[in-house]
Amino acid sequence: MSRQEIKFTGFGGQGIILVGYILGKAASVYGGRNSTMVQSYGPEARGSACSSQVVIADGGIFYPYVTNPDMLVTMSQEAYVKFLPELKEGGILIIDEDLVTLKKTKKKMTMFSIPATRFAEKMGKKIVANIVMLGFFTEVTKTVSFEAMEKAVATSVPKGTEELNLKALHEGRQYARNILAEGKKDN
Repeated sequence: MSRQEIKFTGFGGQGIILVGYILGKAASVYGGRNSTMVQSYGPEARGSACSSQVVIADGGIFYPYVTNPDMLVTMSQEAYVKFLPELKEGGILIIDEDLVTLKKTKKKMTMFSIPATRFAEKMGKKIVANIVMLGFFTEVTKTVSFEAMEKAVATSVPKGTEELNLKALHEGRQYARNILAEGKKDN
């Protein structure tokens, strides 16, 4: 687990940049590893494809950009189409199943899906879909400990929303636990 490259993708306004920041913080501040985060988004910002690139390593990070992500998390169809070709062969793909329709691909990967936006809507705040996805990601990939992720979420979200965001994180984690217990993964 020396160097891991992770790319979160979606559209502007979903909090894609925030989840990259939180993951990097969980890894470095609360997990004792090194991390970098680079963000990119289209000129329109809100509504266009955007990504958050996170590199996590046990040692030094001499190149902070993600070239072939080990893990790709996508929360929009446009981002899925744009970024899937970058996923490393044998990598992990995680999608929001209500927002992404899979296309046939010959790429070998492990694929997981979660209705993150639907979970967030049931909680009454669609805006926390990114944190639901982050909880799912954390449990499925074990990139950082869940405890480190909880601390990073609690100290990164706007004041007054900590409880809601931590609940969203736990929702995603529980869904992942259920999926893993059933052995449900695709491809």
